[in-house]
Amino acid sequence: MKYLAVLGRLSDISLAELSAYFGESVKKIAPNLAVFESDKSVDINHFGGTLKIGRLISENPVDYLMNLNTENGKFSGKFTIGISDYSKGARKFKSQGEALKIKKILSRQGRSARVLQNTDAALSTATSHHNQMGEKDGHVEFLINGREWYVLVGVQNITAYKNRDQARPARDARVGMLPPKLAQILINLCGPLGDNARVLDPFCGTGVVLQEASLMGYKVYGTDLSDRMIEYSEKNLKWLNAKDFKVEQGDATSFNWTEKIDAIACETYLGAPMSQPPVEIKLKEQKAECKSIILGFLKNVSTQIESGTPLALAVPAWLRPNGHYERLNILDELTDMGYNVVKLNHLSQEDMLYFRDGQIVAREIIVLRKK
Repeated sequence: MKYLAVLGRLSDISLAELSAYFGESVKKIAPNLAVFESDKSVDINHFGGTLKIGRLISENPVDYLMNLNTENGKFSGKFTIGISDYSKGARKFKSQGEALKIKKILSRQGRSARVLQNTDAALSTATSHHNQMGEKDGHVEFLINGREWYVLVGVQNITAYKNRDQARPARDARVGMLPPKLAQILINLCGPLGDNARVLDPFCGTGVVLQEASLMGYKVYGTDLSDRMIEYSEKNLKWLNAKDFKVEQGDATSFNWTEKIDAIACETYLGAPMSQPPVEIKLKEQKAECKSIILGFLKNVSTQIESGTPLALAVPAWLRPNGHYERLNILDELTDMGYNVVKLNHLSQEDMLYFRDGQIVAREIIVLRKK
């Protein structure tokens, strides 16, 4: 089954996430679009870097609507229709015109429809989400790419992300705020994991990776140097009603994990928080400290995981006055320590930088497999 994915702001990282999960079928066809194949239904709530997912349809859109099924048979109520045109050169009002044509045809067949107003060629993620497109009976959004028509099967649930991020009982801005979307991306960069897989976060902080992995159906295991962070993680996991989790205090550079580890996803130590680009001597100190902790962890865990175990790490990169980011540059050392660096969908390591505009400490994402 063919799907169309509308990629997030950092499209290369979004593409890498899909590629890790769906393999070589993933193809980038435009700056913010990719297609992929899957023989299973796709749940967008599983993917932090994708804004919308549509499934290719073979029939024309009117026939699709007229044959639309609900749990109680054919849908007989009023349709809510939206059209998003992602074709190259898509014009602002073309998708609106297509939706109105469909509405007229439906009207001639005795069916009523409401058309969502487009201010651009494509409906925004917020508009699709707040109108429950693809989620509520009769709320159908079509995605157009050239001559192909797709029906929306999921849109990013921005409300759920906000709630999971801001409504957690234990939060601490002083230790950084890992976005739940990035946590999902890190987990998915490990690839599809088995139903009973256990995901380790050895720098678990307030437990964002653990909560997202738990929601994705995995067992979770978290450790952190700080007792307070362990207390926060446990409180947040209980708030989430997580079922199978374990959190312990421990130094990632020397800890002995007592459970089998199937995958590691984490934001490592990012150094001191900064409000402006560091001067050279400060940067040198921060790089040395972060490098020591991260390499110390990887050396320690390498003897405790099996060959083939995936690791997805977020490590720091620092904004420089010229607008570029300076990285740790540890890839050669990782290879020497017994890890293979994974490149996804022919992306280079230069593409794997996660940041907001003007962010001082960015996150470079590194995907590894134990040799």
